[in-house]
Amino acid sequence: MSVAKVIEINSASATSIEDAIKQGLKKTSETVKRIRGVWVNEITAAVGDNGDIEEWRVNLRITFVVE
Repeated sequence: MSVAKVIEINSASATSIEDAIKQGLKKTSETVKRIRGVWVNEITAAVGDNGDIEEWRVNLRITFVVE
């Protein structure tokens, strides 16, 4: 029998949504092992005074197997 746990993190990138997801997973994998899945729960963006998107932000739910 295996047991899985879900944690929630926030990550951001000035480049893209995909980069924000990758950066969040990369940083989380430094301390959390056996990651098995990710769910993008929310996507938002910070907008500058000129109306351009300055930063993409994602809320991730990461699932990993507990040893």
